[in-house]
Amino acid sequence: MPIQHFQKFIQRGRHMENQNKTADLAQSLRNEISKSFKGSDSTIDFSILGLLASLHVLIEDVPGVGKTTLAKALSQAAGLSFSRIQFTPDMLPGDVLGMNVWVPSKNEFVYKEGPIHSECILADELNRTSPRTQSAFLEAMQEGQVTVDGVTRNLPDPFFMIATQNPLSFTGTFQLPEAELDRFGLSFSIGYPDEDVEISILEKKSDVKITAIADADTIRKARKIVNETKVSPAVQRYIIEIIRGTRDNPLIQLGASPRAAVFLQQAAKGKASMEGRDFVMPEDVGAVCSVVLPHRIILSPAARLENTDTRDAVSEVLSKIQIPAGV
Repeated sequence: MPIQHFQKFIQRGRHMENQNKTADLAQSLRNEISKSFKGSDSTIDFSILGLLASLHVLIEDVPGVGKTTLAKALSQAAGLSFSRIQFTPDMLPGDVLGMNVWVPSKNEFVYKEGPIHSECILADELNRTSPRTQSAFLEAMQEGQVTVDGVTRNLPDPFFMIATQNPLSFTGTFQLPEAELDRFGLSFSIGYPDEDVEISILEKKSDVKITAIADADTIRKARKIVNETKVSPAVQRYIIEIIRGTRDNPLIQLGASPRAAVFLQQAAKGKASMEGRDFVMPEDVGAVCSVVLPHRIILSPAARLENTDTRDAVSEVLSKIQIPAGV
């Protein structure tokens, strides 16, 4: 075997070993989270996917279905610091980002960190606060930093946010702006549990202990492995065809942005890595479209009149695009 081929063989083996570690980490996180959160396996998997693929998560659902339980269990299992921010209409950006406070003993202003300076954030009922406060998250989500009074400060690494919002039919809610929605990598609903799960919730012990099976360094390494997952040109072309398909569909008034293509590829990388592969298949892309794209598109007036759902529109786009073969 030529030395170049041998080196590639060794490198390939190392990649697969790393991917297996990521798959094992994902399974361990599943096991710990399921001790406390009694929702569907897909909900747990999408949350883990967001964490490992560096994609912030938006959950839209009614109160009481376990959004807070899921976020806390994920942060505890991953060994990350956790802050819950409960949003209200009178909340100000400084309540989230922090502010400079006058300290008489020092005769100067001292920066007091806000709750956003944690590794895992639960932004609970984000759409109950004003657009001004909602916009405070844009820099944090995109750049991993916050700017207060002209001074920029880095947020922890990893930084991961799970935001929840109530349906817009609920009173006292503000619609999230498109710029903020576009920065959430994944969005999904938990939904009501089935009968057996609800019974198990009633029987659940209140003193369930979640074991930290990882830490911040473990998550950083897992994210690096996800980022190194390979995507072939054929799969990348498939991703772009899907994104462009959302811009040329009669059901959709506003299609997905170029950022959506980046997030779709990243989510597919995360899914492949969680399954122990170091390469993305077209099936990975199709499997994550339902949580990456629907919240980014705006339906046409005709589609809204017919009560079409954004997920249905995305499904129609997918049905018209040929899946690349032999990838």
